[in-house]
Amino acid sequence: MLAGCSSSTPSTAPAPAASLPPPAPVGATPPAPAPAQEVVANAQGFDTFLEGVRADARRAGVSNATLQRALSGVRPLARVLELDRRQPEGVLSWEQYRDRIVSQTRIENGRRAYAENRALLQSIEQRTGVSPRVIVAIWGMETNYGSNTGGFNVIEALATLAWEGRRAAFFRAELLAALRIIDAGHIQAEAMRGSWAGAMGHPQFMPTSFERLAVDFDGDGRKDIWGTRADALGSIGNYLARSGWQSGQGWAMEVRPPAGFDIERADTETRRSIAEWGRLGWRRADGSPLPASDTQASLAVPTRSAGQVFLGLPNLRVIRRYNSPMNYGLAVGLLADQVA
Repeated sequence: MLAGCSSSTPSTAPAPAASLPPPAPVGATPPAPAPAQEVVANAQGFDTFLEGVRADARRAGVSNATLQRALSGVRPLARVLELDRRQPEGVLSWEQYRDRIVSQTRIENGRRAYAENRALLQSIEQRTGVSPRVIVAIWGMETNYGSNTGGFNVIEALATLAWEGRRAAFFRAELLAALRIIDAGHIQAEAMRGSWAGAMGHPQFMPTSFERLAVDFDGDGRKDIWGTRADALGSIGNYLARSGWQSGQGWAMEVRPPAGFDIERADTETRRSIAEWGRLGWRRADGSPLPASDTQASLAVPTRSAGQVFLGLPNLRVIRRYNSPMNYGLAVGLLADQVA
């Protein structure tokens, strides 16, 4: 997520684990492209819009050959507009979200993914300083360990959203970035598949995030976040490292509030040392004292929580730079604690 905007972000929560297929084995062939999508009827002005995109892309240095291959036959997709306009049908409580997302199935699949990629993850940790279990947890949250990376043609999805106009400037910039990525040789146009919002590959990077933060971890000259585990997981690690990850530090601790605490009026902005939180009457969830630590922490209150509260450490803020909702960040941390 989000690395910008993904199938699970920066908009909605990831799909429940129960709705996702089991993780593909290491080295498996990527899923086959989705069937052709229904196009928008009477797409007035779309061809004119594409001509403007071609002109902008040429000015940015994209070759005519890339534009011909990437934009030939592109039409606005009705399904993309339907998903973009859909309003959530219901709102989960934190406890429902937590139990659905950090499910036993997702934990077990995460443990298997961690074990299968242990050497690679250790190499990424050596280079970036980022915890392997957090990388795996984000991988699991975003694409169920690479098994659900999205079946939309990214160019077609982004063109649809940029043409439709509700967030035209944002998606036009992403479309131009996607064309530059193809032109640079990182992926073929027909293989650039992702979510309806244009989030791509195992990490669900938006194209502009790809340009800033994707890495060629295996050194083959391409940043392949679609089919190369090293590049995909290395790019997640690079994203977190560049966002300020503190090596060897935790992400949060569940705490028990003092008497009189009102979760509805919780101050989540003030940072204090963990020792000071302890002096104010906060304790660990099991009732034991907080450590006498100078580490700064702030209250992390899940959205629609029935009472569970955490002290968020700096690395929780880093996780939330990947995908901003508090419940997402907390779920990543809880999953990370379970997978390794």
